[in-house]
Amino acid sequence: MQGKDELTTYRGKRHFDRTEEPQGSPAQPGDTPSFVVQIHDASTMHFDFRLEVDGVLKSWSVPKGPPADPRDKRLAVPTEDHPLDYREFEGVIPAGEYGGGTVIVWDQGTYRPHTRKKKGRTVSFGQSLADGHVSFRLDGRKLRGGYALTRFRGGGDGGGREYWLLVKETDDQAGRHAAPDPRRARSALSGRTLKQVAAEEEARGAKG
Repeated sequence: MQGKDELTTYRGKRHFDRTEEPQGSPAQPGDTPSFVVQIHDASTMHFDFRLEVDGVLKSWSVPKGPPADPRDKRLAVPTEDHPLDYREFEGVIPAGEYGGGTVIVWDQGTYRPHTRKKKGRTVSFGQSLADGHVSFRLDGRKLRGGYALTRFRGGGDGGGREYWLLVKETDDQAGRHAAPDPRRARSALSGRTLKQVAAEEEARGAKG
């Protein structure tokens, strides 16, 4: 069940009378956990990679986007947990607000977590994240196949800012669907580009 504590940081950074981002209404998890990759044209352009874990979206900012080549190791910086209904968010966060800029949903789908054992017991995906390494198989519209996230700095007992690496595993999907030029990429939800979303939001604001 989605807990309030997991979203305290998320809600504390936002003014929901100014932004149309979801506040975190209860969302029913599916039989298979979901993922979403959003492109966010904020102060710096980046991809947001989010995995559904224990009722929230665990999130990482990936400046260069998910890799297609197993030799590429992409920096992934954790951000605050997001509510499950953020999977569908697409629009413009107003200037001056946290994360101000345009957002589109570049890819979405489900994923299959790979389990591991520790001292003969199966370790949950959430615990594996806390331990600093997870692997999983994406089944999205664009991204498919095996991936892994590994923490290489910070976290654990030492605390500090965490840095992770997102890598593509070697399989039959390697080499496909590399992260696109974000300014030319189209939404998996609406088919729109960042520029089109921003223009439509501006036109709607002018009419309002």
